[in-house]
Order: sequence, then structure tokens, then C-alpha cells
Amino acid sequence: MFKTLRSAWAIPELRKKLMFTVFALLLFRIGHVIPVPFVDAGAMGAYFDSALNSTVLGLYNAMSGSAFSQASVLALGIQPYINASIIVQLLTVAIPPLERMAKEQGEIGKKKIERITRYTTVALGLLLGFAYYTMIANPADGSQILTETGFWPGLVIVLAFTAGSSAVMWLGEQITAHGIGNGISVLLFAGIVASLPSMFSSLTSGLFDWWVAVIIGVVLLLLIVFIVFVNDAERRIPIQYAKRVVGRKVYGGQSTNLPIKVSMSGVLPVIFASSIINVPATLYQFIPSWNKNGFLYKNVFSSDSVIYLVLYGLLIFFFSWFYSTIQYDPTEISNNLKKNGGFIPGFRPGKPTSDFIKKVINKILVFGAIYLAIVAMIPMVASAANHNFQYLAIGGTSIIIVVGVALETVKALEAQLLMRHYKGFLD
Repeated sequence: MFKTLRSAWAIPELRKKLMFTVFALLLFRIGHVIPVPFVDAGAMGAYFDSALNSTVLGLYNAMSGSAFSQASVLALGIQPYINASIIVQLLTVAIPPLERMAKEQGEIGKKKIERITRYTTVALGLLLGFAYYTMIANPADGSQILTETGFWPGLVIVLAFTAGSSAVMWLGEQITAHGIGNGISVLLFAGIVASLPSMFSSLTSGLFDWWVAVIIGVVLLLLIVFIVFVNDAERRIPIQYAKRVVGRKVYGGQSTNLPIKVSMSGVLPVIFASSIINVPATLYQFIPSWNKNGFLYKNVFSSDSVIYLVLYGLLIFFFSWFYSTIQYDPTEISNNLKKNGGFIPGFRPGKPTSDFIKKVINKILVFGAIYLAIVAMIPMVASAANHNFQYLAIGGTSIIIVVGVALETVKALEAQLLMRHYKGFLD
């Protein structure tokens, strides 16, 4: 691996990409320590630890690299962009003009969709920034978080949060264009990894017995191994191509396969499900007048409730299905095979082939969704059984994100090396 890194560093173009990615991550981390004007970061941190860390905002804080609890300019992190992507992609499926724009206009349509996503991100940044300001202006414990109150300080705070979310979006796009891997995923990875020191400190601070800390470490390692195994697993459908005689040459006749990954949607269903399921509970925390001790919050929007876990699992299933329908169109795959003289042994071209591919995808989809739901909900179940587990910054969702992004980034670097005839990480 280190030899491969040296080989990668020796390539000027790849070295520039690596240096650009590192520099962008450095700017990203610097933004986490720049406080928003008119906000006492120390008071905000104390209020978060005492009242909000045990809520769903704890996951939001972990995914933002603790910027949320410090009220920095990047407190909103990448979440506005993720939520905007969810909204735009759902609207693309639901609204025919947007669907035609995405499919028929090619690269131009893709750029228009990206522009709409950016505008939506700014709008959500304004909304979430105002919600954050409302929360710190009226904290539940009566503490004084704002150093100045009024319209103009409030406007500056909201605009600072919005500018921070826009800056993160821009930085992620720059990493995608000039760095290594998907920029948004890399920034999300960096934010979660930044929370690791707090997790290790909680394990060694006496909160857990030593044997409990060892068990937690072993379980995390087993989860990582399981995630890597499932991430690389795939169902291969055999494909046979018929022989064609063109002039004096014979083409085709070879056998290949159609690989369908078990985790075909990656970590996106978990990210989207977490974002959607946390919206009501987040609003409860942001709006002081809403009753946080009522039946609806405790039994539906609290992460300790059974209904919350059921809704979370159903959302993971929905987004897994949603992304499978976007990535794999059985009819289109069947038609492409037919045009190129390919067929699945035992199935006639056309509708029988399409039905078989759809059946295989549905089976894999169910297993992949169950896998994502189990891994994502293990820490939630543990937290419901013992509230000390809520202080672990890395949960099931975070582990899936970290491992998935790490594997995707390594594969991206592997592809760059493969094009230059170097041996990669996977050899």
C-alpha cells in the first residue's frame, strides 16, 4: 500500500489531485473553528452537551464534525446540500418536465439539475439557519448564548450559517472536479472522522468499564468487516452473446456476466433516511413552544421509541428501492442485450429476460435494505437499552458512511493508477 502511495505521489497529475484534496479538507476543518458573530461558542457547547447531545441532533453534530455544537460558520455542514439533492431527485421523478430535462438533454440537462440543486441548497440553508438562530435565541434551559439580540444580529447569524452551507457545497464540488473521489462524500467522511477523538475519550474516561470498552471495540471492528464484505458482494447474471458472421470474420460467441451489487445504492439510503426522519425531531428542538414531553415527540420522533425505529427502517427500504429503480431499468437492460445479440441462458430475449432481471434485483434489494437497516439501527437499539451509548460519536450510520466513502475513494485512486499501468491497492 505504501509502495502504491509512493507510485501515486510520483505522478504529477495525481500528486496535484491529492494535494488539492488535502488542502480543501484543511480549509474545511479551519471553517469548523470560525465562530459565527454574536454567538458565545462556549455557552452553546455547554447547552448542547447538557440538553441536546442525547437527542437526534447528536447525530447531526457527529456528521458535521462537532461544528454544530460549536456554532461555527460551517455548523449546518453538508446537510442542506444532501436534503436539496433528495428534494430535487424526488421532484425529477415526480415532475415530467424535470425528468425530460435530466434524460433527454444529456450534459446540459444535468448541469441545469445541478443548478436547481444549488439554489435549493441556499434556500434550505436560509431555513435551517433561521431555525438554528431561533433555537439559540430561546434555549430551553434559559442560558444566554447570544451576546447581542435584535434584528440585525439575527440577520447576520442566519446569513453566516447560509454562507457556510454554500461554501461547503462549493468546496465539495471543487474536490469532485479537481481532487480525488466524490467531494461531498469526502467532506462528510472528514466531518465524521473528526468526531473520533471524542468517542475514544468517552471510552477511556470511565464512562464504561474496561471490558465494555473492549466489547464495543470488537463489535465496531466486526461491523467494519461485515460492511466491507457486503459492499464488495455482487450477484452475477451470466450473459451469452450469439455468434455473428460479418464478411469473413466471426464476432461474438463469448460469455460474460451482468454484475449487480448487493449494496447497489451504497450509503445514500441511510443518509437520506437519516435526514428525513430527523426533520420533525429537529424542528421540535428548534421551536421552543413545541412540547418535547408530549406523546408525539416521545413516542414517534424520539430515537428511543419503537415507532421511530420502524419508520427509519421503512425509509431505508424506500430509498433503497428508489435508487434501484434509478440505477437499474430491467426493460432497458433487456433491450440493450437484445440489440447486441446477448441473452441470459434459459430465458428468451425481451419480456422474459426483463422479468428475470427485475426478480433478481428485487431479491438483492430486500437483502441490501435489511443489511443497511440492521447496521444503522444497532447503535440506536443499544442507546435505548443503555443511554451511555449515546455518547459514542460513531454509530451504525456513521460507520457505513466512513467505510463506504473510504472504499469509494480508494477505488477512485485505484482507477487513476490503473490508467497509468501501476499496481493498485487491491492487488
